[in-house]
Amino acid sequence: MDAGVQLVFASYGWDNIRDSQVYEEELKLARLADELGYNVAWAVEHHFFDYSFCPDNTELLAYLAGVTRNIDLGTAAVIMPWNEPLRVAERVSLLDHLAGGRLRFGMGRGLSRREYAAFPHIDMGESRERFDESAAMVVEALETGFIEGDGPFYPQPRIEIRPRPERGFKDRLYAVASSDDSIDSAARLGAAMVMFADRPWENRMPGIDRYRESYREYHHSPAPPPLTADFMFCHPDADYAADAGKRYLATYLASVLEHYEVMGDHFAETKGYDAYASAAKVLQEIGESGMLKGFLSATASGTPDQILEKLSQRWQLMGKFELASSFRFGGIPYDEAEQSMRLFAREVLPVIQSWE
Repeated sequence: MDAGVQLVFASYGWDNIRDSQVYEEELKLARLADELGYNVAWAVEHHFFDYSFCPDNTELLAYLAGVTRNIDLGTAAVIMPWNEPLRVAERVSLLDHLAGGRLRFGMGRGLSRREYAAFPHIDMGESRERFDESAAMVVEALETGFIEGDGPFYPQPRIEIRPRPERGFKDRLYAVASSDDSIDSAARLGAAMVMFADRPWENRMPGIDRYRESYREYHHSPAPPPLTADFMFCHPDADYAADAGKRYLATYLASVLEHYEVMGDHFAETKGYDAYASAAKVLQEIGESGMLKGFLSATASGTPDQILEKLSQRWQLMGKFELASSFRFGGIPYDEAEQSMRLFAREVLPVIQSWE
């Protein structure tokens, strides 16, 4: 299994923490991941709020390209409607040169209306069309070295990307895919499907199967393994792992509810978010306690043996997948986050990396 770390850059759950301290802690974990043998360091794109703030993950990863040697670097993800496709193609090509080919390129379309509200020239109801148009342009540019487009949102005269992309991204492409239309979009682009550990994995299987079928129809070859993003707390004491892990995960879930308003009625009024509108009705019925129960059942936290058992069950259910684990979330003190990450690297990582 390919196993990496996800850098979230959150301050929700910590008291009086400085933004500079958030970055010091996350970047220290990223450098440590390179030493401990993790496969990838993934960096998010989020703006403005305690939930997460990394406004340019390509810039962030350019720094990591210079201070790491072994680990791959990934965008998880560039939110395409918030970015000009020409500039994305240029930044990704440049970053791949700086990283010596260690870059993995992930894309998404964004879910938070709080973030969209700060981009007044971008209508959240256009996110599906904007993503599909710009993502296709950038993927083509990274393969051919030239970008062009005649769509309604991003008309672009044909121009060469410099520095020229030299390696292609066909096996290094990812797209966040939860709703049916995002699943189809990821398959059409030839991207690996990215999902978050936020519900029982059995409930994810219809979407995973649909993605695999669509990918084969579009490309006449098997789909790449999906990437699952977990929030991980690893501790040698089972009782402490259960108590503290639940507390940290509950705090993180509270930040999700605040940031994404996943129980809100606004999705029903926003074009392209029908699936989230339907999900919001279900979440309103089960409430926050029901959401936490599903969240805890999906995440692979606990002792090393408990984590291995949960990941093994997931492997048996869905087949081969890649893993991205966040170790700093929900107010976890830095020392505990580092200990969790080191223990995982020592007792879990070698085992799952051997799975075939």
